[in-house]
Amino acid sequence: MQQLTPVVKHLIIINILFFVGSSLVGNQAYDMLSLWFPENENFRVWQIFTHMFMHHPTFIFHIFFNMLALWMFGTPLEQMWGKNKFLFFYFSAGIGAVILPYIIDYYQFNNTINDLISNGFNKDEIFELINQRMYDKRWITALGEERIKNFNQIAGGTSLGASGAIMGLLAAFGLNFPNAKLALIFLPIPIAAKYFIPILLGYEILSGAFNWPSMFGINVGHFAHVGGALIGFIIAWYWKKNQFRIN
Repeated sequence: MQQLTPVVKHLIIINILFFVGSSLVGNQAYDMLSLWFPENENFRVWQIFTHMFMHHPTFIFHIFFNMLALWMFGTPLEQMWGKNKFLFFYFSAGIGAVILPYIIDYYQFNNTINDLISNGFNKDEIFELINQRMYDKRWITALGEERIKNFNQIAGGTSLGASGAIMGLLAAFGLNFPNAKLALIFLPIPIAAKYFIPILLGYEILSGAFNWPSMFGINVGHFAHVGGALIGFIIAWYWKKNQFRIN
């Protein structure tokens, strides 16, 4: 059993403290520290960082599996990179998990806003309703139920969890330890990391593109996972490529 490295240990402690504290405080903590869509009046800049330490209040496996993965994949990477590089990497992957979904969400959000306006709805009234987590039933008639449901989820939903940063760690682990054996919980067959990670990312991309339901019954930010993995891979690849370069 590998020993906890300092940064990994402190990140796990902070995540647990956030989980316990927000569970005690309730919805107010989740509204303040989870990540809102920037067009929502509840959005605050600090949420880009604090959402990484928030986890589902009742689905205990959310934080359990994230912290288990942080220990498994973060420990060898911190041992290899050191404290400062590891911490930089972790938060960079977490921010990467924000950027990609925002790009996709903004595209869908603006298209829906423009189509609602072209159907005669007032822009200020649209924003007033979405900030109250409400919608006009006439929107469904104009654009269809599925599109308005997705629009409301973007505008009024929140994101939380360390999963994006964890996916970055997983990508970096696979790049640096390609022959390490990994296994899915529901497919306990050891697979080399160099095969396991592309399979997992392929699943995340398809799940996000086709809106596949989660087996756990909760909303999953598939493109946040992809964004974290993508940024994590780019950074880890650059560091590995230049590790012997003399500056």
